[in-house]
Amino acid sequence: MELEQRLARLGYKNVAGIDEAGRGPLAGPVVAAAVILNPNALPTGLNDSKKLSSKIREELYVEIMHTSYVAVSITNANTIDKINIRQATLLSMTNCAKALAIKPHWCLIDGRDVPPRLQGSATAVIKGDGRSRSIAAASIVAKVVRDQIMKQAAIVYPQYGFEKHKGYGTLLHRRAIAISGPCPLHRMSFAPLANR
Repeated sequence: MELEQRLARLGYKNVAGIDEAGRGPLAGPVVAAAVILNPNALPTGLNDSKKLSSKIREELYVEIMHTSYVAVSITNANTIDKINIRQATLLSMTNCAKALAIKPHWCLIDGRDVPPRLQGSATAVIKGDGRSRSIAAASIVAKVVRDQIMKQAAIVYPQYGFEKHKGYGTLLHRRAIAISGPCPLHRMSFAPLANR
């Protein structure tokens, strides 16, 4: 909580961590989450979601949802194709910050960019999910929500195996696209789909 504590000493109490999941896949949405942790009820074991098992991620997700202010924004594949993945990610980050039940005094954004339309003060933190508990919590929420979406997508489109690869460009997924063609969840601006 060093970054959050430093901001608290400057008078910024409600610090939101913001992160996303799903920039790289060939299918599905990009999901951003904003989390303001309760300093008196910090979940134990917060870390970059990619370093946690799915079981621990899901347990932490439940705890974060019960103890923190949380907002999520989902931007679908169609919008990603229209405005590009970078702009779609920044849009999702802006929307989840706006949707928080309490206004953040400061936002810590994972990555290099502060979304240009984000209202209020913010700092971009490279590898923030390993440097800020708030960003780590947001990374967990975004990842769990996106995984849930892709598991539901697998019920509607069972031929792609979304429950296994979550839309990433694995060999299994690329073979399924070669056989069945793309579905409405696929990002047609992403290679190899853009070359079809």
